[in-house]
Amino acid sequence: MLESHLIIYFLLAVIQFLFGTFTNGIIVVVNGIDLIKHRKMAPLDLLLSCLAVSRIFLQLFIFYIDVVVIFLMEFIMCSANCVFIIFVNELELWFATWLGVFYCAKVASVPHPLFIWLKMRISKLVPWMILGSLLYVSMICIFRSKYTGFMVPYFLRNFFFQNATIQTEVKRGIQIFSFVAELLVPLLIFLVAVLLLIFSLGRHSQQMRNTVAGSRVPGKGAHISALLSILSFLILYISHYLIKAFLSSLKFHVKRSIFLFCILVIGTYPSGHSLILILGNPKLKQNTKKFLCHSKCCQ
Repeated sequence: MLESHLIIYFLLAVIQFLFGTFTNGIIVVVNGIDLIKHRKMAPLDLLLSCLAVSRIFLQLFIFYIDVVVIFLMEFIMCSANCVFIIFVNELELWFATWLGVFYCAKVASVPHPLFIWLKMRISKLVPWMILGSLLYVSMICIFRSKYTGFMVPYFLRNFFFQNATIQTEVKRGIQIFSFVAELLVPLLIFLVAVLLLIFSLGRHSQQMRNTVAGSRVPGKGAHISALLSILSFLILYISHYLIKAFLSSLKFHVKRSIFLFCILVIGTYPSGHSLILILGNPKLKQNTKKFLCHSKCCQ
């Protein structure tokens, strides 16, 4: 018999899983239909679709972890599954990072030659960003399997494998390198891009207020909405990283309630950010409304 707080958590996990799958599925379906109609896909739509597909797999894995922990099932992890999980998890983080870079290059205004070059070529660079992410994450997986010999993701290792550090002792330098390559590098790139974007939008909004004081300026609401969207994205992204870093750095076996809370926070990011993307994208927002209206009519 499950305890009351575990039943509540399981309901939250089911809602999170269904909501995350639905929001990311909407992005994939809308962009897929657009690809079939026009026989081509815009760079932003391609990046969003890749991000959404990786997040659907990530949501499935997070829900599996929830079920295993809540019902005290055996955690089955073969080598191939571990490689796939790490691959999807790291790939999702890189796609989200490149999305931040894409928005920064398109929206921000920075008078620097390198940034101007990036702004002019960002659309053409998107396929190379995706390909580069695939190659980089593949190298990380190969490195992990070859030099650490333990492929279970860091944020699961200390909960399911209490003696993992004894069984798979590796050099501290390799552990630090792996942590930096997997978590710190995309985080730093994302922070630079998003902070530049926030600074640029804030400066532009200030200029608009100073130019037309006391009157309603066209586009002012759009800039405020964009700032709020970016800030919420930033909060979700950093909280996702902090929880992963927290679980990865633990040297002891955490309690089940703490671990479940951390997994819930990790799962909030891929579903919550996808909702922000839909609300901030007119095409996705309009098609989501049509889908919901059609569902109501069918009922």
